[in-house]
Amino acid sequence: TGPQEYELVVSFYRAPYLVDIDVVQGKRVLMLDDIAENAQAWRGADVLSFNSGHWWTHTGALQGWDYMGEGGRYSEDMDRMVAFQRGMTTWANWVDLNVDPAKTRVFFQSMSPTHYSSKEWPNPVSKNCYGETVPLAGLNSTAQPMGQEQVTKTVLQGMKSPVRLLDITALSALRKDAHPSVYSGDFSPAQRGNPAGSADCSHWCLPGLPDTWNQLFYTLLFYQ
Repeated sequence: TGPQEYELVVSFYRAPYLVDIDVVQGKRVLMLDDIAENAQAWRGADVLSFNSGHWWTHTGALQGWDYMGEGGRYSEDMDRMVAFQRGMTTWANWVDLNVDPAKTRVFFQSMSPTHYSSKEWPNPVSKNCYGETVPLAGLNSTAQPMGQEQVTKTVLQGMKSPVRLLDITALSALRKDAHPSVYSGDFSPAQRGNPAGSADCSHWCLPGLPDTWNQLFYTLLFYQ
């Protein structure tokens, strides 16, 4: 089967920060006030589902930019939640100005939590998600809400467009048992033997928790 049979195309467009990254004099610049290039991929869609958050906090080798740019000025860094708020506002303004709610439905998926600190739940078996085999029993963990959550909700509440929030954060926070841990097929024997330093506690096993996200998305899409 294919798009000819169902007249359906599903596209994945990778833009971790939503806003554009330009190259200026050989340096990657995260443009907090520019989204025009990425947005070309989103025009004309019947359904748009966005998410962002994790990559805004990365530092060192995982950081995807060298400078931040806004209003013609560049900085090496700033408060990451302030930067995220400005980038999200640029995205929100683009949606309000360019998306016709009569033709396109827009969704935003909230942050996917990590489980790298076992101090966030009772009776841990290791320093992170390694060895966890059952979910948390309830929403009584000591984990604090992520700053990105509040930024996202505040920006969405200020939009003119009817963007639906797919809030998967709290339900996913319960699933400390659902990560690949050291059992990723990409891990070496040495990595598997060092769960304290190698366990992957941010991605999810498949099949697994993301299937629940998809079921919720399907319900919103067809029954709301």
